[in-house]
Amino acid sequence: MEGTLAEVLAGTARWVVLDGDSMLLLRELPDAVIDLLLTDPPYSSGGQFRGDRTRPTSEKYVTSGVEAPPDFEGDTRDQRAYELWTALWCAEALRVAKPGAVGMLFTDWRQVAATQDAFQAGGWVMRGLVAWDKTEATRPRAGGFRAQCEYLVWGSRGPLLERDVYLNGCFRVPVGKDKLHQAVKPDGLLTELVKLCPPGGIVLDPFQGSGSTGIACARAGLRYIGIEIVPEWAGLTRERIRAEYSGSTLAARQSGQAALFGDEASQ
Repeated sequence: MEGTLAEVLAGTARWVVLDGDSMLLLRELPDAVIDLLLTDPPYSSGGQFRGDRTRPTSEKYVTSGVEAPPDFEGDTRDQRAYELWTALWCAEALRVAKPGAVGMLFTDWRQVAATQDAFQAGGWVMRGLVAWDKTEATRPRAGGFRAQCEYLVWGSRGPLLERDVYLNGCFRVPVGKDKLHQAVKPDGLLTELVKLCPPGGIVLDPFQGSGSTGIACARAGLRYIGIEIVPEWAGLTRERIRAEYSGSTLAARQSGQAALFGDEASQ
């Protein structure tokens, strides 16, 4: 099931995770090969001022007193840099997308306008916004409103291909308490979103984090290309997808590996 980029493109493997900077690795993909772009790029929304933004993500997005997962990269740009950077990689993602392919980018309320502008500057045809309602489990705000929703900017490469798929414009899905990544998106939400990929098609996630898009693709029978710059997250994604295809769980797989290494160490 796991293979190289060339094998996934040829259909002889189901998935691959590429290690490195997406701005560089996207250039290795041929033109017009991707059926769906679905990704959760770093929003650079973790603070209003420079000092706030440059703090580690394990401080910005993790509740005090909770053991933090590894940091993720790219979350220190100001809004102008974020918008330019997003336009650049969106243009490269457009090149590798097939005509009519759908593109979807997660963002939050601070970066909605900048993300919309950058998405269109990259050449995508803007189709609208989708709301993700994280439910009342989100933290309340005294004297104001909960930051209860995040958003998907979505569009297509040229005219949208009409398919017999009809999705809601708002998804109400809780994050869950056992999240692996600071900015994780629920597997159930992504399982719905990948329905916009044609059967057997290829989904690209240039900022995959802990790999929830890859899990959704495995369950939907879709091919998957993920890119991740942080080695710890890339490794975790591989373990999660391997466990999914083996019909196991990540915890069971890691437990088995620990037992194996323990046996070897005792010999």
